[in-house]
Amino acid sequence: MRLAFINPPFLNRHGRYSREQRSPAITKSGTFYYPMWLSYAAGFMESLGHEVRLLDAPAKKLPPELLSDQIERFKPDIVVVATSTPSIYGDVSYAASLKDLLPESFVVLVGVHVTALPAETLSLDESIDAAVIGEYEPVLSELTQRLGEGRDLSGVPGLAFRRRSDNALVVNDSREPLKDLDSIPWVTRTYRKHLDYRDYFYSGNLFPIVVMVSSRGCPNRCIFCSYPQTVTGRAWRTRSMEDVIGEMEFIVREFSPLGEIMFEDDTFTANRERTIRFCEEILRRELKVKWSCNARADLDEKTMKLMQRAGCRSLLVGFESGSQELLDRMKKGTSLGIYKQFMAESKKAGLLVNGAFLVGMPGETVETMEKTLAMAKSLNPDVAQFFPVMVYPGTRLHDLYLENGYISSSNYRDYITEEGLHRCIVNLPNISAVEMVEFCDRCRREFYLRPGYVGYKFAQLIRDPAEGIRTLKAFRKFAKHLFFGTRMR
Repeated sequence: MRLAFINPPFLNRHGRYSREQRSPAITKSGTFYYPMWLSYAAGFMESLGHEVRLLDAPAKKLPPELLSDQIERFKPDIVVVATSTPSIYGDVSYAASLKDLLPESFVVLVGVHVTALPAETLSLDESIDAAVIGEYEPVLSELTQRLGEGRDLSGVPGLAFRRRSDNALVVNDSREPLKDLDSIPWVTRTYRKHLDYRDYFYSGNLFPIVVMVSSRGCPNRCIFCSYPQTVTGRAWRTRSMEDVIGEMEFIVREFSPLGEIMFEDDTFTANRERTIRFCEEILRRELKVKWSCNARADLDEKTMKLMQRAGCRSLLVGFESGSQELLDRMKKGTSLGIYKQFMAESKKAGLLVNGAFLVGMPGETVETMEKTLAMAKSLNPDVAQFFPVMVYPGTRLHDLYLENGYISSSNYRDYITEEGLHRCIVNLPNISAVEMVEFCDRCRREFYLRPGYVGYKFAQLIRDPAEGIRTLKAFRKFAKHLFFGTRMR
């Protein structure tokens, strides 16, 4: 069969919209994510012998008519369309236009939003055939087989579909997460064939960047993070060391120039012993490559020094709040006591830290927000991100805030501004959405415009030009938001 995997256009005139980042939007720093999960599924289906086309419209700012023309010429049997919460109305509308253009094609939606709300999403337009609930690969594999054989779809776990005989919506049982991750082809082979890796930019990483995962799922219990509560699940599953490092060697051979590899695992360092084995294997193979990862602030200095020796340059860490009470309420599973020690030891190890800070958790007050800003300045990571809370369907936090009447809009388009930037729609009893956004704007100014931080960045530019260039590229995009703040419209 022919399958077209589509990351559809959205807000092209304002920038490049990232569907697959944890909070989908056009970013202030210019960061633009790979359609990684869509690419994994495309590569998987291609490995089964299907003819595949993967098209990323935001990467090339393709207008709808030009993208549709390319899809029509391909004549796919199945069209797989990526979605996100803020763009869902546009995503469904575009998918419906493809159904009108190619009425014999089977149109299926994928992503966090449709996993959380499959029936609601399919109800938006009767022309959409189906939606995948959870991880895409095994569902699409069985779906393709059944469609090819003309069989009923009611027995496909992880699929919601429209039964055309009576137009009823059927939501099948969920599917167990895929256990053998080595059975999925390397996503970087799919990038190499279908995408241009130079289209993607992460402000905290060296350019050009290549993104992959070594595991799926997350064993931690944070109530706000969307992917572990929807698509990938809580069950932490890992690829073999041979498979992961083999792919890294492929990247080094095939992607040149290369800034670094970014591991987009929810928590790459979830198991310290595995992290150590990974680093030791890199050193044994004498693989020379820089890499970064998402991590927790529970690593010790010895492990981080080993990571640095094995090529690690940066850790993206969610510190979230300066209030222990709020950390406990969000089920973060960490303590303020370890943050200071972690930062001191990461600097001794020679690792940069990209710290994420969040306001708007249950019990948030003006006082706890100020504690978060004070902690960010005290920890002094290389990069600090400050976000007002964004609540996505499928998360415990969304359900809690919906139940308490804290969510101000039921229109998903209100999750972003007209320009595609994040817009908070949560009003807590003592703090409004506007106050949280204004506070995050102030946090950025106070953090980045400190004389000590500016001096540190100038010294970094001289000491390590590659890091300096990364900072300047991000600052060029970020400056207007730093000085003028966020418009809530």
